[in-house]
Amino acid sequence: MQASLRQKIIEVCDKKIASKGDNVGLSFYAFFANKNDEPELLMEAATWWIQTHQLDHFEKALKIKAMVEEM
Repeated sequence: MQASLRQKIIEVCDKKIASKGDNVGLSFYAFFANKNDEPELLMEAATWWIQTHQLDHFEKALKIKAMVEEM
């Protein structure tokens, strides 16, 4: 996974946790604007989320952040 994507995921998770608490869930779409302006990065996140780790559509932000930080 690209360093820029890892950093973006961690930042989004931190913001969601800070605003909504430790139990907040999110999907990989949370890391992108509603525009499809980064299709390669979106596909990389989707592949990591769906194919590599077979995660549910919504997962806890704390779990995703921990997984990304361990990489």
